[in-house]
Parts: sequence; C-alpha cells; structure tokens
Amino acid sequence: MSSASSGPVRIGVVGLGMAGSEILRSLAGMPEVQIAAVASLRPEARAAFRENFGGESHTTFDELCRDPYVDAVWVATPSEYHAEHAIKLAQHGKHIVMEKPFAITMDECERMIRAAEDNKVTLIAGGSHSFNPSYLSMREIVVSGRLGSLAALADWAFTGWMLSPREPHEVDPARDGGELWNQGPHPIDALRLLGGGMVRSVRGMTVDTNLRGRPCPGYFCAYIEFEDGTPATLVYNGYGYMNGWELVGWGETEQRLNNMERPYEYRRRLREGIEDEFPARENARYGSASGGYQRANAGWTPNSPGNVVVTCERGEIRQSERGLYVYDDFGRHDEPFSIEGNVRTQEAMELVRALRGEPIFRDGRWGMATLEIVNAIAESARTRKDVTLRYQVPVPEGSLAR
Repeated sequence: MSSASSGPVRIGVVGLGMAGSEILRSLAGMPEVQIAAVASLRPEARAAFRENFGGESHTTFDELCRDPYVDAVWVATPSEYHAEHAIKLAQHGKHIVMEKPFAITMDECERMIRAAEDNKVTLIAGGSHSFNPSYLSMREIVVSGRLGSLAALADWAFTGWMLSPREPHEVDPARDGGELWNQGPHPIDALRLLGGGMVRSVRGMTVDTNLRGRPCPGYFCAYIEFEDGTPATLVYNGYGYMNGWELVGWGETEQRLNNMERPYEYRRRLREGIEDEFPARENARYGSASGGYQRANAGWTPNSPGNVVVTCERGEIRQSERGLYVYDDFGRHDEPFSIEGNVRTQEAMELVRALRGEPIFRDGRWGMATLEIVNAIAESARTRKDVTLRYQVPVPEGSLAR
C-alpha cells in the first residue's frame, strides 16, 4: 500500500452524485493524492471518469473494496449505507473519508470506529466545516487571544435546500433523516470547531410546513451550550423564500436577481405535484451532460452553514466577501484567511497527516460528536427538553491545519 511518505495517496470515490463530483474536482490538482478509481452504478459516470482521470471505474462497491491499487476511499453514498460501507472498507484495509452525515445513529458510529481501530485504518469525518479555511481562520483568532476570550456564537442559515432536486431517500426521515441530518452537520461542525468542541447540552426544535414532496422538517433551530458556558444559537431555514445572499451587500448580483423566480416556480410545482425532479437531479451528477457539480467562481455568500458571528470580549468576527471582517476597538478590518484551500483539500491533507503518523482530531469520534448534536436537536424537538451530551471531544491545542 502507498503511503504519504512514499508517494501520493491513491484514492477511490464511491458515489458519483453531486458530492462525489465535487470531491473529484477539488482533489484533482493535489500532488499529495492520486485519483485512482471510482465505483458507480451509472455507466455515464464511469465513462466520464475514464476519460477525465484514466483510472479504474468499478461497477460495484465490492470491486472497489478489493482494488489493490486504492489506499483510501471517499464515501459519498446515501447516509443509510455509511456504516455498512465504512465497516467493509475497513475490513479490506482501506482508509476512509466519510461524507456527512457521518452516520444516522450513535450505534452505527461506534461500530464504524471499532472497525477502523480493529483493522488499523484511518477514519475521517469528511464533508464538514471544521475543515473550512474560513472557520479555521476564525478559530485561530479566537485562540490567539487577540480579541479576548470567546463569549458567544451565532449562526443564521437561509437556503433553498428543500427546493433543490432531491433524491427520495434524502428527504425520508426513516432513511437519510431529511434536512436536519443532511444539512445540520454543516453549521454544527463549524460551531463545535469555533467553541472548542466540548458541548454540554442542546435545546432544539424542528418545523415542518408540509411542503408536498418533502416529507421532513425544513427548519430547525437550537440553543447549544458548551462546557465552559459559551452559548451558541443556530437557525437553519431551508425553505428558500429568503436567500442567505440577500443578507450581504455583495450578494445581490444581476445573475442571482434574474434567477429569483426559479425557486418560487419550483415550489409551486411541488405543491401541485407536477414537478419531475429526475432530470434536474441527473444533471447535477458527475458524468451528466453538464459535467455535474460546478462551484461558482464568486465571493462567499451565506449558504451552508450560514452567516456565523463570533463574539469575543473585545470584538467580533464574521466572514467578508473574500476573507474575514474582524471588529475591534479600532474599527472593522477586512483580513484574508490565514489558512488556504477548501473543505475537500483540507480533509485530504488530514488523511495525509494521519498516514504520516501525525495526530489528527477530525476522526470517527469527532464525526460521532457532531452527529450526537444532530440527534439531540431531534430528540429535544420531540420531548421539549434539554438534552445532555455524552460523546463530545475537544479541539486539541495547536491542531489547526495549514
């Protein structure tokens, strides 16, 4: 097996939908990794991979597990299969980067972690915003003491997740959990990073407005209290009436304003039961006529995980169009990120560091701790009570990636 010290880590990807497409595009130019193989049921995705990367394109997950030229696998399959796929990959000696949500239940998390430990492979909680350079840069400012000690965190996310073409399993609470499990890890992971990881308790609520074709709540909110007493508030609204980009001055571009009617029409067609979501879903996948997922080459706007404001004793931090606004007693300063890359390149480097024998913290237990808060929001919404947490893990000192 290759190692980070002897050459690029040879990676495979299973699941070539929107997330899989994003993973391939982000990792393609990294010298530290070599994209070696994929597994997909879709022949057009396999053909596109052979054309773009020249690697092995397997028709089944089991074939990818047995591929001797693959060191690590990015798992971007439906959430209900995450535990099964992680355990089987571990048994075949493959390192694993697991897309969010890490799993659906805490029992699944424990079995995944145990399989990785028993087979001596690395298990990383990927697709999470604790890898996001903007929040890593915010965390650096917090721990530097430049603005005094951390006082509070707030996150507001307004997205159109419920109005994007969705697979039936994505919005099924009995399978992939719906919006809370699919999108909740984004802001929760960022808040855990910024607050130091150790959350004490959660009080949450979910709201379902009964949108046809979306049998899951599209709104959730939470009050999150860290062990040191730091409060964090979270609001996530995925119904798409208002967009997060409307909350920042640079967000209202001509293109966005011209497209504002599209989600309203989509919602009306969902309500009437006449929207065929299959063509739009297929167009977002890797190997489609459009080429799959495309990231806009534009400045940041609040989407997922939203607009995060970090309040400290002597100032505040939030994201600017291309960096951070840092507020102190001398005014507002627009500063570049101190850490480069994106979520995917940072999670790849986490894997490389692990294979070099360096300590990492966004492992299986980190993914389990983030999922615990997702589950706690759902439990609190059912019981109308605070939920005390058991599986939280800290952000180690001096652990931020560069």
